[in-house]
Amino acid sequence: MTATFVLADRTAIVTGAGGGIGAAIAEELAKAGAYVLVQDLRQETAATAAAGIRAAGGAAGAIGGDVSNPGDVSGIVNGLLESHGRVDILVNNAGIQHVAPIERYPLDQWNRLLAVLLTGPFLFTQAVLPPMRRQAWGRIINISSVNGKRGDPGKSAYCAAKHGLIGLTRVAALETATDGITVNAICPGLVDTQLIQDQLDDLAAMHGLAREETLDRVYLASIPQRRLLDPREIATMARYLASEEARGITGQSINVSAGFIEH
Repeated sequence: MTATFVLADRTAIVTGAGGGIGAAIAEELAKAGAYVLVQDLRQETAATAAAGIRAAGGAAGAIGGDVSNPGDVSGIVNGLLESHGRVDILVNNAGIQHVAPIERYPLDQWNRLLAVLLTGPFLFTQAVLPPMRRQAWGRIINISSVNGKRGDPGKSAYCAAKHGLIGLTRVAALETATDGITVNAICPGLVDTQLIQDQLDDLAAMHGLAREETLDRVYLASIPQRRLLDPREIATMARYLASEEARGITGQSINVSAGFIEH
């Protein structure tokens, strides 16, 4: 791996890092010198991603678990503390999606999305704050979305959770402002991941479009750069926010959206 090791001797937890944005962030943090604990709901997916980091010369471990389960969360954080003695960086990235109009939105899907997208980051933040305060250094990076700042038909639970995650970010930033800890949110636009591909059929049905038309007409027409983002563009921002150079940035929700959102 070739990089400036701005995160040498740091440790990181990245949730939902078996693929997509999470995997790209885990790889970027490892390239910058951090030991990365790759978390995913599926242990085998996390293990594959961690193996890829190690093959490229980085340091990584893997762990499974459900981010909405308090026991799993405490076990993940305590495991890193036992193996490395500290937890420096937390990236709350784990995500799921379900698309349906409000009147047909299943309650179980609503509850599951809020559990993963909002309760999970809350639980992890609770778990990492004590050790971060003890060491007087920490970085919490929440992966929100442009849907944390705007609505999107069919995505009531996702938008509600991502708006809530920005609120959680702001409160946590205020509560840790004098502790050497920063808390920020990244708001990605349309990123070329499996999560986006998997929802195109539902969106096509909602808008009465053919699947191949949906991406262009529902999304790209509203994006000034007329393109999907690469997950590595989100990872680069996460690496910067995790660095010492970003110590003056806290409580922010930063767009990486190809111009989709400008507020």
